[in-house]
Formats: sequence, C-alpha cells, structure tokens
Amino acid sequence: MIWWPSEIPILQHGYITLRPSQEKDIQPIFNACQDPVIPRFTTVPSPYLHSHAESFVRELAPKQFLDRKEILFVISSNRDSDDEFCGVISFHTTNLGNHTTEIGYWMAKEARGQGIGVTAVNMITSYGLETVGFRRIEGYVDTDNVASRALLSRCGYTLEGILKNKVTRANGEQIDMALFAKVQD
Repeated sequence: MIWWPSEIPILQHGYITLRPSQEKDIQPIFNACQDPVIPRFTTVPSPYLHSHAESFVRELAPKQFLDRKEILFVISSNRDSDDEFCGVISFHTTNLGNHTTEIGYWMAKEARGQGIGVTAVNMITSYGLETVGFRRIEGYVDTDNVASRALLSRCGYTLEGILKNKVTRANGEQIDMALFAKVQD
C-alpha cells in the first residue's frame, strides 16, 4: 500500500539534504538551467527563462504534489556553505495503483562529480521503497548520458533494456532511452 505524505519531508544524510523547493531556489534553478547539459538530457526547456523557474517552484511542483503525481525535492549541501543549491530530484509519472514511479534528477554543474548525486539517489530511493511503499522505481536515461547511466548503476538500479525511439526532443529528433529499475525485495 502506498503512503503518500501530507507534506514533502526533509531527508538528510551527512551534509546532503533533500527538502521541498522554496522561493529562494528560483534564482539558483534559473542559473543552473542555463547549462546546456541540463536541457540536453532532461525535459527542461531551452532557452530556460526566469519565468520557468518561478512557475516551477510556485505552481508546478506544489500542484503535482497535491495531485499525487510527483514528490519533488531540492538537493542541497551544507559542506561548504549553509544550504548550497545542488540540483533537483523527484519521483514523477507515479502510478499509485501499480506501486510504481519514475525517478528524475539533474545536478547543477558545480555539484557534479562530488558524490552528491549518488547520495541523493540513494536517499530518495530508500524513502520511496521503505516509506512511501513503491515496489518499483524506474529511471529513463538518454543512452548518450553516460554519467547518469553510471550513477543509477552505482545506486543499485538494474539496466533492463534500451527503448528505441522512446522520446522525441523539441527539435523533432527521436532518441533511445536506457530503462533502469530498482525493485522492492
């Protein structure tokens, strides 16, 4: 049985925190999404406008949570400074009846390669399987996104296959996606 939280919790492990998005995240989200790698491998629009970040924090994330479709966290670190923005991670495309969800994430350029993403994926995965009650968490990764594929593998997700022509990019290009999953034992 799925237990949907009444509010997005704060999850902590070491110096990494997963927390609900806040007004103060609008500018860091906007800044991070100027990096061309993020829209290249995600559904983040390009060009990414300040209004996109405002809508994301103020409207989209709260509505998706209330509709029981997404649990979105901001990833932050307090290793070098207090509550430094590192990225975003979420469960989305959730099917409560089937006890399944999809994990999605992106990291700000400055936070990559430090183990923060691995910690965040492990934290949200444990939360999803142990607390929320998902039985299957899927991750779809552009086959060209070597770093994200390696991250999910390090976190115990199994590559189940390559889905041909799974996603159409804004420019009309069809791309293949690697399907990873982690299931409740």
